[in-house]
Amino acid sequence: MDRYESFNIRKAFVFVAILGAYGQLATGASYPEDVSTVTGEVEPRENDPVLEFKYHDHDEMTRYLRAVSARYPALTALYSIGKSVQGRDLWVMVVSASPYEHMIGKPDVKYVANIHGNEAVGRELLLHLIRYLVTSYDTDSYIKWLLDNTRIHLMPSMNPDGFLISREGQCDTIHGRHNARRYDLNRNFPDFFKANTKQPQPETDAVKEWISKIQFVLSGSLHGGALVASYPFDNTPSAIFQSYAHTPSIAPDDDVFRHLALVYSNNHAKMSRGVSCKSGSQRFDNGITNGAAWYPLTGGMQDYNYLWHGCMEITLEISCCKYPPAHELPKYWQDNKQSLIKYLAEAHRGAHGFVMDENGNPVERASVRVKGRDVTYHTTKYGEFWRILLPGTYRLEVSGEGYLPQEVEFFVIDSHPTLLNVTLHSAKRIDAGGPYYRPLPPPPRPPPAPAGIFSTITNSINSFVSNIFG
Repeated sequence: MDRYESFNIRKAFVFVAILGAYGQLATGASYPEDVSTVTGEVEPRENDPVLEFKYHDHDEMTRYLRAVSARYPALTALYSIGKSVQGRDLWVMVVSASPYEHMIGKPDVKYVANIHGNEAVGRELLLHLIRYLVTSYDTDSYIKWLLDNTRIHLMPSMNPDGFLISREGQCDTIHGRHNARRYDLNRNFPDFFKANTKQPQPETDAVKEWISKIQFVLSGSLHGGALVASYPFDNTPSAIFQSYAHTPSIAPDDDVFRHLALVYSNNHAKMSRGVSCKSGSQRFDNGITNGAAWYPLTGGMQDYNYLWHGCMEITLEISCCKYPPAHELPKYWQDNKQSLIKYLAEAHRGAHGFVMDENGNPVERASVRVKGRDVTYHTTKYGEFWRILLPGTYRLEVSGEGYLPQEVEFFVIDSHPTLLNVTLHSAKRIDAGGPYYRPLPPPPRPPPAPAGIFSTITNSINSFVSNIFG
């Protein structure tokens, strides 16, 4: 994580004007009047690709994604971020009113499923989510608003090789969990708390490159084997000394992560009840948990998204059985449909805007940090930033190389996002060392006082310890 350079902050005490009744965004988009309920199933159109409630192998999934892309070219774009160990494409489908181009000022979000090959429900749910979004666009005002103002990237399978050897009906086994080289992909990312020495795999390398190129604002990783929404941190500062601490590891945005987890859990048909999957297994209050409080792990994808790229990701355990019989898939779709949609809309909560220079040019890679939250976000090449926040008053610290830092005060309300634009001014030459501001060197320190007896004894002990222990 970058650390904000705090010297000589120019404080611009600015309260940002809140926009109109339904939150007119910078790009002219607005919330629909009724966002309370996701409507029912939409009748398929003539010539719509057929999608049954069954498990689709890689070839069948590929054919379906290509058919949807051909049928809905104005709403979808299909691309591969790379290949698995055995050469299978890692497909991503964009569903949006602007599928091929980033919409300036509007967020990109994502879901990733099947990172564990034997956790298969999420893989099928994302195919049904694609179908629901494209067939509802013309008839559902909420879906139309979501696609008009968001680019949704959906990866049905991050581990197609593991899925290939998994077997339907196996609820608790680990057969198929790993990739073709027997690596757990959700233990294969860089870790902030503990060095991850596991060899990077093609699937995780592809995901790392993907999220380095697209500034995702919000993400969900779909798993199976429990019924809970788990949020960062997955690992803990005590990971070096304890592998299974089972105590919460609190992220700077813990309040937001808890809210995001509750959005999914409360919109799910069963999750918020906190019912355990089997007798004697753990219960989760309100259907959510801090990841490390459940069990700590090193190399997880959600912590990596957050700390390396400023993308708020949570882990969604959506089925007690990892690979349930196909005839149960309609039930899982109904249980999760509203949660999947309402969660993505949370990308429009909080504050968003642009960082520009005094000539109106975007400042790329400017550091954006909410005071009191020890995590730094960066602007895109268009100067955009997004910060999911709960209602309240905040201070934003913004800095960029060659610019004087700015501090801006703003407030967030619940009903719509706050538009926040920040102008950075070029630093002036105020010393002979170069064109930009540099702090003057500190004055020379006075010579040390003569060492007393206690200082001499302490130095001798320190020297002795250094010699003995290195």
